[in-house]
Amino acid sequence: MRPAALDWSVDNCTVARAMEVLGEKWTLVVLREVFNGVRRFDDMRVRTGIPRQVLTNRLAGLVEQGVLRREPYQEPGSRIRHEYRLTPKGFDLWPVLVAVLAWGDRYLADPEGSPLSVGHRDCGAEVHVELHCTAGHPVTDPRDVIPRPGPGAHPR
Repeated sequence: MRPAALDWSVDNCTVARAMEVLGEKWTLVVLREVFNGVRRFDDMRVRTGIPRQVLTNRLAGLVEQGVLRREPYQEPGSRIRHEYRLTPKGFDLWPVLVAVLAWGDRYLADPEGSPLSVGHRDCGAEVHVELHCTAGHPVTDPRDVIPRPGPGAHPR
C-alpha cells in the first residue's frame, strides 16, 4: 500500500525549516543554557566547552532568526559586551527543550538520573510536555495521530 504522504510535496515543510534553525547539536545546548539563565558568551563557552567560533556562529544565527536578542552590559572598567536573552519566539521553544530533556532522561541518562530537572515555579511539581488535540483530548500514543495535508500543502 502506497503512503498518502507521497502525494504531497515537502518543499515548504515547516519541520525542515525549523531544523534549519535548530538542527545542530550546539544550538539546543545554547538554548538550554539561556533557559537556565546563562546569558553571557564567556559563561556559555566555559560551561559547555563549545568552541569559540561555533558559539559565535550559533548565537549570531539565533539572533538573526529572532530566537535571541542581544542586550548590552558593561562591567566596570571594561568594554561594552552583550548578553543573550530569549525573545517570544525563543520562549516558544521551551516545550521542545522539555520534550528533548524527557526523551534524554528516558533513554540516555546516567544510572543516577538526569543532572537537570524542571519544576513548576508555583508548586514545585515536575513539568512535562503533554499532547492534546484541539478538542482537549489527551494524545498518549503516537499511533493515535494521523498525519494529513495541512492548509499549506501542495500536491506533487
